[in-house]
Amino acid sequence: MTGIAVFAHGSSVESANEAVRIVVREMARKMDGGPLIEATFLEGGQPSLQGGVEKLMERGATRIVVVPYFLTVGLHLKRDLPALITQLREAHPQLTDVQVTDPLDGHPALAEILAARASAAMAEEVAA
Repeated sequence: MTGIAVFAHGSSVESANEAVRIVVREMARKMDGGPLIEATFLEGGQPSLQGGVEKLMERGATRIVVVPYFLTVGLHLKRDLPALITQLREAHPQLTDVQVTDPLDGHPALAEILAARASAAMAEEVAA
């Protein structure tokens, strides 16, 4: 069974962490109960990637797909995430596979989202 760990940076502002959890719950709803899904955090939020993967494993996951909730490949995805993945594999040899997807950068929906935000702001300006 596949478990998906959505991996976000995390924040000391808990409402920011909760915003990630809300998106992850919506993602799970859109995937119609398919894979197991857990929001995980690098720092500032709980659970950590390790803790989230352990929760997924407790629910039966033997394969993990990590989806970075980051816009671009920066230091955290180049340095920190590979180290965490190595730790996961060493701590849980029973995992059949751990895969990391691309970050959000380059996805066509990003341009649509930015255009929608800009259009909404322009519409507010006209209405004011």
